[in-house]
This record gives sequence, structure tokens and C-alpha cells, in this order.
Amino acid sequence: MKPYENLHDTLLFYGVDCQDSYYISTGTPIFKFSDNPFRMDYYAFCICMSGQLLIEIDNNQYIVNENSFLISAPTTIVRFGDLSDDFVMKLLFFDKNFLLKHISNPFIIEQLLLFQNISYSIIKTSNESAEVLLKLLEYLKEKTQTKRKFTDDIARTIIFSLLLEIAEVKCEENYHTPLVLKEEKNEIYLHFVRLVQENILQSMSVQYYADKLFVSNKYLIEIVKNNSGKTPHQIIDETLLKEAFMLLGDSALTISEIAFKLQFNSISAFGRFFKKHVFISPSEYRIREKLHT
Repeated sequence: MKPYENLHDTLLFYGVDCQDSYYISTGTPIFKFSDNPFRMDYYAFCICMSGQLLIEIDNNQYIVNENSFLISAPTTIVRFGDLSDDFVMKLLFFDKNFLLKHISNPFIIEQLLLFQNISYSIIKTSNESAEVLLKLLEYLKEKTQTKRKFTDDIARTIIFSLLLEIAEVKCEENYHTPLVLKEEKNEIYLHFVRLVQENILQSMSVQYYADKLFVSNKYLIEIVKNNSGKTPHQIIDETLLKEAFMLLGDSALTISEIAFKLQFNSISAFGRFFKKHVFISPSEYRIREKLHT
């Protein structure tokens, strides 16, 4: 599967021809998951109705079972693993530009604090909360069956309602206490994370992002630390590592080509970086992944 996908091309890979900027599944099994990691360049909400699925995100493995759901932002790298015979999920994919068509605040989704791990959250919720989310998906599916004058606007409203309900569930699960961020410093942090995701193949320098944000290096470190408990370097490294996992899943690329794409000046520099975080070399990681597929 191609490492960079748009919503239409991704769904075509699974035999679904969707021309809209959003897609709501029926809840019935519609495809065999790809064995390779891929990056979703759109927002995704997937909720398990029965059975279980092993899913890998940023080299972390999770079990998704009944009433568990994934909410993820663009740039999230996903790899699907084993699933049970009775696994069924409902899912929603949507393009950010579609949702924010009439919204002036580009960070409105990020401000809901949906993502525990920078770009995604996996949450186990109650039967009652899961039922609310599923009903909203059903309502969205119903309202978009026939294209009418205000169908897209109705779809945006329902999707926003769904995101707000997800934010409420996260608050109940004690992932975060505040629902909305309002301070300027938090806006800078959100902008920093988005810039890193968009420009990671251009620069790994904290100063580069500080300059783009028109703040000092020291001030950026303070903001990022206060909002995430991490340093800018850590977030940059985590984002770069996500790219490395995805590229290593493409057997057509050599380790040398991957190191070049990731802006390392040598294979050994890439190897040291990778081994520091994963504790094995890129080659060993690739061999291990082949054994698992």
C-alpha cells in the first residue's frame, strides 16, 4: 500500500468507491485489512461492536474489543494485526477541510483534546457511551443516504456532535480534565505539533520550528514542556520514528534510501537513532516484521 494516501484512494484499495469527503461504514465486514503499515491522511473514528482486533500504532500494540474505539488525526500510522472471526466495527473517515469549511479556527478539533498520544487515542468506554456514539453514526448514515441541498452541512453538524461526545467520554475516562484550550501558549503548542507533522522530512531542528512560530527556542521548549510533559526534541523524534516505521514497511525501499528520505546524513546515523528508540537496528526491525506477517 502506498505510504501517502487520501481518503478516496484508501477506500478504493478496499473496494469502496466513495467520492465524498467523508465515509460512514455499514458496520458489516467490508475488507481484509492491509498487512503493511500505512498513514491515514484524514481523520478516523472506529468503534468495535463485537470481537477483537490487534492494532499497532507508532510501534505500540493495542487490543481493540467491544465498546473500544480509536479516534485519530491525519499523519497517524496504523498497522492492522490479527482479528477474531466475529470482529465487527463501524467507522467514520472524514477530511478536515470538509469539516472546517465554514470554521475560522483551524485548531478547533485539536482544542477538544481528543488525542492522548499527539495524534490518536484508544479508549474503552461503557455500553451507554458506546450506544450514544453508534446512534450518532447511524443518524449520520441515514442523513447522508440521499444528497440534498443541506446534506453536507447536516453531516458537518453531526460529525461535530460526535467529536464533542468523544471529548466527553475522554473527560469521563479521566484522560484530560479541561475540554477546551483557550490560552495563547496552548495555541502555539498545537501549531508546533502540526508543523512537525507537516515538515518532519524537511527539518528535525527545534530552532526551525521556533522560527516558523516566531518564538524563541527557550520559549518553545517551555510551552511544549508545560502542555505535553515532553521536550520539542522528543516530539520531533517520535514523529520521525513514525515515518521510519512506515517506510521500513515498504520492502521496495533500501535502508539507505529510507535514511536519505528521513534526512539522515548516513545509514549509521539513522541506525543509531532507530536503535536508541527501538533497541534494535532498522534491518533487525524489518526482519522481525516480516516474521510477523
